[in-house]
Amino acid sequence: MLKKLSLITLFLVFAACAPELEKKPIDLVWPLPPDEPRIKYIDYIRGSIDIVKKKKFIETLFGEERIDIFIKPYGVTVDRSNRIYITDKGRVWVIDLEKGEYSFLGAEPGIGRVDNPVGVAASSDGRVFVADVSQDRVFVYKDGKAVALLGQQGEFKTPSSIAIDEKRRRIYVADSNSHVINVYNLDDYSKIMTIGRRGHEKGEFNFPTNIALNSEGLLHVVDTGNWRIQVFDPEGNLVRTFGQIGDVPGTFTRPKGIGIDSEDNIYVVDAAFENVQIFNKEGQLLMFFGGPGIEPGQLGLPAGLYIDHEDRIYVVEQLNKRFQIFQYMGKKWKEKQK
Repeated sequence: MLKKLSLITLFLVFAACAPELEKKPIDLVWPLPPDEPRIKYIDYIRGSIDIVKKKKFIETLFGEERIDIFIKPYGVTVDRSNRIYITDKGRVWVIDLEKGEYSFLGAEPGIGRVDNPVGVAASSDGRVFVADVSQDRVFVYKDGKAVALLGQQGEFKTPSSIAIDEKRRRIYVADSNSHVINVYNLDDYSKIMTIGRRGHEKGEFNFPTNIALNSEGLLHVVDTGNWRIQVFDPEGNLVRTFGQIGDVPGTFTRPKGIGIDSEDNIYVVDAAFENVQIFNKEGQLLMFFGGPGIEPGQLGLPAGLYIDHEDRIYVVEQLNKRFQIFQYMGKKWKEKQK
């Protein structure tokens, strides 16, 4: 007797998902021919249906295990073992696509349980940092357990994004409602400095939401309420800004996630345009990809974005309740193909 799903629900789930147990490759690239392609679509992941292997999925449907799907995903990062971390309502997914396995961080009662995690980052020694906007705390996990808290009680108002500078041993945390970026020591978690304050002048913020570091250690901040990107050096000095409010390519309406590839190109999600715009390191628009919709390559209320060490691009969609994987076909990718 089925314990988890009714027969009708089981039939609908199986009918919808069975044809996709082994997804057929989809050839999507940007820009379109005859231009040289720069971005290639790889895959989308909606939950356990797309994570577990085919045999395991059949066992899930007819066995004791449940089907897990994303509820309200937002942030994403990838560690050096290619494990993908997705922040979701009440939990953080830990996904190993190569093994077809997944687990959760912060879902169990007790210290380290998350309510509304948004930002996530992973260090090379296996620590995972999670910003929870409901609890106004940043949790530090190691081997699946909470081992520390970043900052003092009451220090954060809405911690929304985290970036780690391994070379300089720093942790950057964007605090949206405080309109600042706090900087901490990666080893002892002591506070180093605060960047910015609320305002509209250069170097000031109006609800900074997402951050990323390039190869030179330059901090890139999505200054959402000022519709721009601001760039700072490791000492907290402003280097440049680019962007403004608008509805044409190169401008922003609801900028959110940000990531930087191995060539220091800058990728910015815009939830209103429902696309990803790509700029060079000087802030000049190169191209964009995506667009509204539910099909592969289209985006529904995109939020977090991360680019891993192989130039794979991960974009989280809140409306479509999934994340998609793309590939930047730059110098590193071309060398690998030889």
